[in-house]
Amino acid sequence: MLTGIRSFSYRNWMIAIHDAVATAVAVLLSFFLRFDGENLLDRLPLLLWILPYFVVFSFFVCYAFQLTTTKWRFISIPDLLNIIRAASVLTLALLVMDYIFLAPNVYGSFFLGKTTIVIYWVLEVFLLSGSRIAYRYFRYTRTRNKAHQLDAAPAVLIGRAADAEVLLRGIESGAVKRLWPVGILSPARSDRGQTIRGIPVLGGIDDLPNVVEDFAHRKRPIERVVMTPSAFEADAKPEAVLMRARKLGLAVSRLPSLGESRDTPRLSPVAVEDLLLRPSVDIDYGRLENLLNGKSIVVTGGGGSIGLEMCDRVTTFGAARLLVIENSEPALYAAMEALSTKITKTKIDGHIADIRDRARIFQLIIEFQPDLVFHAAALKHVPILERDWGEGVKTNIFGSVNVADAARAANAQAMVMISTDKAIEPVSMLGLTKRFAELYCQGIDRELSGAAGDEPAMRLISVRFGNVLASNGSVVPKFKAQIEAGGPVTVTHPDMVRYFMTIREACDLVITAATHALNPQHADASVFVLSMGQPVKIVDLADRMIRLSGLQPGYDIDIVFTGVRPGERMHEILFAEHESFIEIGLPGVVAARPKELPLKTLRQWLTELEKATTEGRYDCVVAILKDAVPEYQAGDAAQDQNSSASGKLAL
Repeated sequence: MLTGIRSFSYRNWMIAIHDAVATAVAVLLSFFLRFDGENLLDRLPLLLWILPYFVVFSFFVCYAFQLTTTKWRFISIPDLLNIIRAASVLTLALLVMDYIFLAPNVYGSFFLGKTTIVIYWVLEVFLLSGSRIAYRYFRYTRTRNKAHQLDAAPAVLIGRAADAEVLLRGIESGAVKRLWPVGILSPARSDRGQTIRGIPVLGGIDDLPNVVEDFAHRKRPIERVVMTPSAFEADAKPEAVLMRARKLGLAVSRLPSLGESRDTPRLSPVAVEDLLLRPSVDIDYGRLENLLNGKSIVVTGGGGSIGLEMCDRVTTFGAARLLVIENSEPALYAAMEALSTKITKTKIDGHIADIRDRARIFQLIIEFQPDLVFHAAALKHVPILERDWGEGVKTNIFGSVNVADAARAANAQAMVMISTDKAIEPVSMLGLTKRFAELYCQGIDRELSGAAGDEPAMRLISVRFGNVLASNGSVVPKFKAQIEAGGPVTVTHPDMVRYFMTIREACDLVITAATHALNPQHADASVFVLSMGQPVKIVDLADRMIRLSGLQPGYDIDIVFTGVRPGERMHEILFAEHESFIEIGLPGVVAARPKELPLKTLRQWLTELEKATTEGRYDCVVAILKDAVPEYQAGDAAQDQNSSASGKLAL
């Protein structure tokens, strides 16, 4: 306690003085109210002798109940309960002092009496809470007036009352600026007709056009719509909300959940991908924070879409240090700029390095001494790697080997490799190289677990998932650009099906898988697969994106089929026929049981691969990789069934 008091700020001391004065006033006022005209002057000297000691005691009681360290502008019900607890403890102290020490030993009869003590409790609660509530109201009105002075945009909030209340508190505290809500539209009938923090619930979501028209008639035109997390649930019809808002000319924003952001509320644009998928898996954010808080983290490929999101998540959940490794200078610069805008306690450093440069990767990782390494660097575009296969081998295989070996040399707790569903019964060079990298990580993981003594063994795990919405080179940004250009939207085949998830959900589930793997009781699983929900037809995705843009497929924008590309298959799979999988008790994550190979054999193949790749011998490289991954089938087989697809979609 004394250490905490020594770190008091000027503001803390001012609060402590206020509470001490409030306590003294409560004692004196209760005494005067009780004994005015009844031997008051006779009793007063003893009271004034006792009072300084009681005030000092009250300082420690208020500190113990966190009254001196709580910001008044955020006073809440838990803080008011602490005030009641502190006042009760002080009242009990007065009672003990009066009945045990003063009555029998000093005064000869009850000095304060029960009535005085009851009056004191009421006054203490009133004085301690009243000033705090008054200050909060003052800040609230000042924020409100400032918002009006800055021409804050009148807005309608979409979502349930609980979500709307979070945003309203953010506005009141000043965390959300230049926005002032005039009403709430809730999908819950129980919310309607109610008032949330002074803002009325004006109706249901379908009432948006009527509400906008009504405010326009009142010369108070609504400018923005803010969709809270509950507005993206299926029964809230988020697509209809977005389309109506755009037709009405309203700007649309979204409020991420507090669990998602782990921060004060901040608005972000509504992306089309927010509306394209099934509801996200419920993430145990406390579990993620327990793993990452205070840790030193390395993220390779930190300038890529997945790598940058991993950097964002580890800083969000309290990592002490972060090393970003990226081989592209513009990507590294953009990543460091994006991360610098976050309010975080994480010390962030970034370095240009290619994971194919073994000496450089060893130098960076060993010097940094990480607890965890998230390996997101990879070459991932299927058609490009079919053509430039040697680059895929160098990056996805040898680069991953370098990162894994460096993490091991640095005594990291774990190295987590971002893999792909294309590594399952691969038909492309991307899938083949990723599966070999998985095998290498499996081999080291098995070797370390067998050699572990009393200390927990380092873990090397791989996490597979499918396509990520809005990642670099994915179909969503491609379709967006094509729609903005007036079309056509190009789809390879009308029957092409893929699994999709958001970048944030994928990264959170990757970290979730790591929390499982680092439990010593779960050392038997080193390959994990994320639950991707139901597969989506690419043509349906294109159709919905066109409609969400306010256009008509086949009329405003054409959908054109271009044919299946080398290395692609029509339907992605999440498990191979020969692989078993087990539920691990974590929503959204299952463990796969692919085959394992001896590390000695893998290293022999690596030597042969390096020579064959240097000499440009494609057939030899494929033969070596097929020995390691016998389930590999050349991509031509996947194309023969449907490579002739082309033309325009008739709608």
